[in-house]
Amino acid sequence: MEEDARDTTIDDLVKVFAETTDPALMAKLLDEMLTPKELKDLLMRWKLMKDLYRGKPQREIAADYGISLCKITRGSKILKQQDSYTRRLLSDRYDDHLRI
Repeated sequence: MEEDARDTTIDDLVKVFAETTDPALMAKLLDEMLTPKELKDLLMRWKLMKDLYRGKPQREIAADYGISLCKITRGSKILKQQDSYTRRLLSDRYDDHLRI
């Protein structure tokens, strides 16, 4: 029983995602593990993080996507953290004109 509990921790799932290096297989894994709504929510989170990183106002993001300011505020707080991995990812991928 102890081994089963350990296998279901976040660490095990993180390893599965980290070991999946083929983009097509990652897309398949996400499609198989997440419901369409969960995938839509995850994609929305990523889009709003990109918008925030690029300086789009929170209220404009909320209006554009029909989401609450609470979801956006959480993302904004993450991007303001100097040690944020999400911020570093966005900087590496999209730092074409600004850096927060």
